[in-house]
Amino acid sequence: MAGSVSGRTAYHGRGQPAAVGEALLNWLPGGWAQQQELNRLAPAHCPVPSGSNITLDYSNPEAPVLAVRLQEVFGLLNTPTVGLGRVPLTMHLLSPARRPVQVTRDLRSFWNTGYFEVRKDLRGRYPKHHWPDNPLDAPATRGTKKRPG
Repeated sequence: MAGSVSGRTAYHGRGQPAAVGEALLNWLPGGWAQQQELNRLAPAHCPVPSGSNITLDYSNPEAPVLAVRLQEVFGLLNTPTVGLGRVPLTMHLLSPARRPVQVTRDLRSFWNTGYFEVRKDLRGRYPKHHWPDNPLDAPATRGTKKRPG
């Protein structure tokens, strides 16, 4: 099974490569059962508190990547994992413009130590977005602040 996971990567384009990946899954010797096991151990997507289902990048199978906008993980205390909870995802926390602002494998530590510096910087750059004092109690969002009225 480890050999099957090592070749799995994210595809962010259009067209045939995604279909090729699905076709390769159909060639697994264990058939549907092995496909299900692969999806359980190395899911293609990770749900986040905002409701989005983010594609995971397995280019480096020892450190799979979840690249997600910071506001979409408000309320999430611990780093998501794969491999039956044994492999923490490397989280690329992104600005609203999808630029990296922090990389971590320990989300809890980021909330406790690094978030406040990042928040200060992002509040100035993205004033239309919500940057709460306590990100663990704040609702995850995908967009900007709602206008009153």
